Amino acid sequence: MTRTTARVSTTGRVALGGSAVLLAGTLANGLAYLVPMLGARLLPAADLGALATAQALVTIAAVAGTGLQMAIAVHRARHPHASTNSIIRRTAIVTGGLLTAAAPVVVTMLDLPLGVVAMLIATTLVIVLASGLLGELQGDQRFLRLAAGMAVLALGRYAGLAAALALGAGLVGALLAGLVGAVVVLPVLEMLARDRRAPVTAATPVAAEAGEEPSPLGLRQVVTAGSATLAMLVASYADLLLARQLLPPAESGAYSVGTVLTKGALWAPQVVTVLALPRMARRDGSSRTEALAVVATCGVLLVAGSALAGGLAFRLVGGPAYASLGRYAPVFAATGALYALAFLLINAQLAMGVRWPALPLWAGAGGLVTGAVLIAPHTFTGVMWSALAAAAATTLALALVAYFPRTARPAPRPDALSPPAGTALS
Repeated sequence: MTRTTARVSTTGRVALGGSAVLLAGTLANGLAYLVPMLGARLLPAADLGALATAQALVTIAAVAGTGLQMAIAVHRARHPHASTNSIIRRTAIVTGGLLTAAAPVVVTMLDLPLGVVAMLIATTLVIVLASGLLGELQGDQRFLRLAAGMAVLALGRYAGLAAALALGAGLVGALLAGLVGAVVVLPVLEMLARDRRAPVTAATPVAAEAGEEPSPLGLRQVVTAGSATLAMLVASYADLLLARQLLPPAESGAYSVGTVLTKGALWAPQVVTVLALPRMARRDGSSRTEALAVVATCGVLLVAGSALAGGLAFRLVGGPAYASLGRYAPVFAATGALYALAFLLINAQLAMGVRWPALPLWAGAGGLVTGAVLIAPHTFTGVMWSALAAAAATTLALALVAYFPRTARPAPRPDALSPPAGTALS
């Protein structure tokens, strides 16, 4: 009876933490969409293009931060007391060096002022530092604090930027406000992550019981996680870029409306991946299967909903002119749902210590480009079905790698075989 009560209590805490993370992610995405909406109304065309380019560059460069967060989450799940200050510092230094070296090329090729590029580099470095702290909270399974950190970071990055745009500060003033806001929230994130207690029900790692030192967290793990995130971005945006190149302007615009549904189906269940990653890192045998079941169910519901209300979905996203394309909504939703499963499988591989888990995703993106350019007709439906086929093939390949691991996984390290940790929210 006591065990059943504890299980119910743990499930309730996980549900509460997951709801909080979902709300924080929704807030972040909403604020991110608000910035270009305000820019379109308040900035001249040239500055609007520069703002969109700046936001895209930060998103790409911040992949280093996402990789750092994932790597730290896995490491802290296995070693709750391990310090991560060194890897956070080293990742920030390497990222800053690479971005500084690339700055002259960015200035020349994208026609951005040097001051703007310098602010973008600084903003990216702040995001990297913040991501390290978020990774600690995720790995320790303190999901309420993780949600608070995500919300605070989103407000710091976007609220100041949006307010500056609304007040007429212009491009440079808005970017400066976003940078200052991101810097200001760093101490808040430090405070949230300061309590470094291990989860109250966490089991002691096997390596610690054997008197062994935890395996150090190095840049290789960060690069592996970051490259997986970059592969996900490339794969999920490849069809949009292909449509831009292969279709007439009007059809390309219509296709971009459909990809909004793809992104919705892709990112809607990502809270499941956030919650499952620490458990998968501690080799909880049921966590991957449970997470896959939840993400698959979410995808089925989204595809079914788009089949029933596809015209409404296109109308809401693009306006009445695109409502007639509603019959294609289930295809776009299915593509996103498959990539959601692929992203979860890649996280599972990262948790198991696989060195290059995103290789099937890179291969799928390459296959999409080859098929869409050389095989499929250069039409709206040609690109659409090519994208779905690539998503299906990629997800199948990742599933085969995950469930037939002998040909893909290294032998587990002794320090990675600890029993599953419980969840504590603080």
